Amino acid sequence: MTNMNLYSRGDKLFVVANMVLIGIFALSTLYPFIYIAAVSFSSGFAATAGKVVLTPIDMTLAAYERVLSEPAFWRSYLNTFIYTIGGTITSLIIIIPGAYALSRPQLIGRRFWNLVVAFTMWFNAGMIPFFLNMRDLGLMDSYFGLIIGFACNAFNIILLRNFFESIPASFEEAARMDGANEFQVLWKVFVPLSKPAIATVTLFCIVARWNGFFWAMVLLQDESKIPLQVYLRQIIATLSDDEEFAATLLTAPYSVETVTAAIIVCSIIPVLIIYPFVQKYFNKGILLGGVKE
Repeated sequence: MTNMNLYSRGDKLFVVANMVLIGIFALSTLYPFIYIAAVSFSSGFAATAGKVVLTPIDMTLAAYERVLSEPAFWRSYLNTFIYTIGGTITSLIIIIPGAYALSRPQLIGRRFWNLVVAFTMWFNAGMIPFFLNMRDLGLMDSYFGLIIGFACNAFNIILLRNFFESIPASFEEAARMDGANEFQVLWKVFVPLSKPAIATVTLFCIVARWNGFFWAMVLLQDESKIPLQVYLRQIIATLSDDEEFAATLLTAPYSVETVTAAIIVCSIIPVLIIYPFVQKYFNKGILLGGVKE
């Protein structure tokens, strides 16, 4: 820990001010999660009346009992895992070889292909052409369509390419002297040395897939295939107008707000569980993948 006695009075005030500002910022980012969790454990009347601020009011598990008893919730939860795991694996299968190819000096037209990949980060065909393309390819309303349609991300390719370029050439030269071909150099040399960058890209893919909402809502018509985020939107949009559900609110200890909050809490639990395991690679992966020497 830094010895504060070595600082002048102005430096100490600056450090204290920074710590206060960082603390306020941390609390501001944590509060939405705390609030949603408090609402999910509160009674429906307290949540609807706006009494919940920081801690649960009239604490109850009724909202969770209501959510977890719905078969549609579990089906959408399973679908989200299918899209997340399948989509992440598919993305890595495309991103890793693509980044490796773009990092090789011997690639013919390397500058051109790097420009083409980077170009897609700022310019694309647009939403309507993409939708028409998915429709014409027969990828509407299918698991495969939602997985393969968003498998490639230019930012992740460039991030991983920069990391590959930072690996000393001596590792590749040693492998080639032992008779390794391109595939062996990639899988036995570059991939093991790139765990921080690959973990970072994997986390990006997982979060993007887990939170995928708009295109899942547009492309999927079968209720049995929708992910959790679309199911949450349907809950918010339909429960308020459901006369049968509205009638139960007179006697039930939950409300639309508490049910919605319970679904949100359930949806972020897997990400909170996974993140600590990859967080140790995250900062290193961003630093080494985003800066070239």
